[in-house]
Amino acid sequence: MDIQPDILEKLKRLEEKYAAMGQDMSSYLEGLIYTDYLPYWSYVHLDVLLNLQHPRTDLPDEKIFIVYHQITELYFNLVLHEMEQIGETVEPAADWVLQRVTRINRYFDALKTSFAIMVDGMEKEQFLKFRMALLPASGFQSAQYRKIEICATDFVNLVDKDHRRPEVLNAPVAEQFEFIYWKKGATELSTGRKTLTLIQFEQKYVQELVRLAEKQNTRNLYAVYRRLPEGDTKTKVADQLRAFDVHVNVNWPLVHYKSAVRYLQRRPEDIAATGGTNWQKYLPPRFQKRIFYPELWSAEEIENWGKGWVEETLLGQ
Repeated sequence: MDIQPDILEKLKRLEEKYAAMGQDMSSYLEGLIYTDYLPYWSYVHLDVLLNLQHPRTDLPDEKIFIVYHQITELYFNLVLHEMEQIGETVEPAADWVLQRVTRINRYFDALKTSFAIMVDGMEKEQFLKFRMALLPASGFQSAQYRKIEICATDFVNLVDKDHRRPEVLNAPVAEQFEFIYWKKGATELSTGRKTLTLIQFEQKYVQELVRLAEKQNTRNLYAVYRRLPEGDTKTKVADQLRAFDVHVNVNWPLVHYKSAVRYLQRRPEDIAATGGTNWQKYLPPRFQKRIFYPELWSAEEIENWGKGWVEETLLGQ
């Protein structure tokens, strides 16, 4: 039978591809004869995916808690996927960077919207029971979230505001890491000592995160943005970075704060968060003043960082 010209062209391109690798194309074509068709459930490993939930109690709503956090980590992975591409591309075009940062914001839009699953989707009584079986595990221990922060900005912007002294800000990243803001969020409320949650996290991830921070010195989103040529597209990138700043440093911590207020009472002495994290001081942006891109905000906007969200969402509820 006659072979269509487009098929012949594809075979020629395949032959060139395998020849360049020193491979025999006919062997690969023979392998295709015996390869089965790829069904959807195999491609997404559905059976594996649906067997990754292992509740520690028999309370039904614990499954909601597990699945939501797994979904969140998958979105974090997509964010890091875009960040890695941006950081590893030499002299990326401004419009290409704009597309990637827009994708990142789209992922966080989905995360913020889906948080109703946590705020409204579980019975309080069940949560307050099964959470005790999770100790000392905490969402605080999300290494991917810490990597997103590190890949987003210059590391000095992650130093706790009370330690932003010249001798710290001019120190090597490994020394600055000792003053990273989130350590305050995992201290015992009564003694100020490190919680087991923080101790575990540091033992597993600190060296990896320090290496990443050193690598991201010239590859983070802020550094890439500053190297873009001036123009309308760079202005649009700045707008997307501002949106990303709000997503990570205002919206994300405050939807968690709203959830904590609902499930963990309102007074600090009432109940500690899962893992003993100091959420009352750690989550509100007005305490942290953590801002990835300070040069993109006015002095007034920085002064009122997160205030509008609190007034609209918490005080107005």
